[in-house]
Amino acid sequence: MFTSIVFKILTLSLAFGLVLAQAPNQSFRRKPGRTKNRATTTEKPQPIGDGESSDCPETFGYFADAEQCDKYYACNDGVITEKLCPDGMVFNDYSIDQEKCDLPFNIDCTKRSKLQTPIPSLHCIRQNGYFGHEEKNVCDKFYYCVDGMFNMITCPAGLVFNPKTGICTWPDEAGKKGCSSEEIFQFTCPKVNETEAATHPRYADPEDCQYFYVCINGEIPRRNGCKLGQAFDDATKRCEWARKIPECADWYKDRLTDAQLDELENPKPPPTARVKGVQRRKSSKKPARVEVDEIDE
Repeated sequence: MFTSIVFKILTLSLAFGLVLAQAPNQSFRRKPGRTKNRATTTEKPQPIGDGESSDCPETFGYFADAEQCDKYYACNDGVITEKLCPDGMVFNDYSIDQEKCDLPFNIDCTKRSKLQTPIPSLHCIRQNGYFGHEEKNVCDKFYYCVDGMFNMITCPAGLVFNPKTGICTWPDEAGKKGCSSEEIFQFTCPKVNETEAATHPRYADPEDCQYFYVCINGEIPRRNGCKLGQAFDDATKRCEWARKIPECADWYKDRLTDAQLDELENPKPPPTARVKGVQRRKSSKKPARVEVDEIDE
């Protein structure tokens, strides 16, 4: 039943990223009962306190377990039913009106840290979710698992999988052992004074004319690139056309022809669309027929 829901949640999280975790839960102790026309509230619903409650907090709704993040309760006309999210998902307790299991990255489970026993499969620590590569030195690849079936995904160049957020981020943001910025890029930021460090100084990539490093606060390197046909000018600290930089003039020689470089440097203006004048529609009315009376002589 949850397969299509799980697939949609995982896919949307990967394409657009993830949302901020919700505010932590508070202990629940409310009397049961709910009026038919319950006023709308922005308060977050509270979890059921003892983990094995037989009482519904309200007549209808979905409520988190106070101890286990992937367990929740459905209340239907005051009848409570214990439920469990698919392995790897946790209950989203934002609204009692929605039955929704979500990715752990989106939900704060610090006060409900217990989880069901995992059901691992090939490359999947749990049946659903995003999981890092087994080899510690493989930083830019991770597994996307749905119902125990995996797909391996590679991060864009320069980024690594962040196990804390489930998305690809800069190495320094991921904080993963063996995947530091210096280890990934094989580049160390030169020592500079505080004034220069505050400007996030840039340095040419010694191996690739098209790329350069931005040293965040003068310490943490992040690799950036110029657009096709350009190279980083270490003198001006800007991207310029490669043929204008002596040490990079031939960088694209085996990749692009002179004609292609000319077109990149001097792009043709897009054709201007001709806007035709508004033509008035001809009247479909026939001219009135004028009858002339004959004059008797």
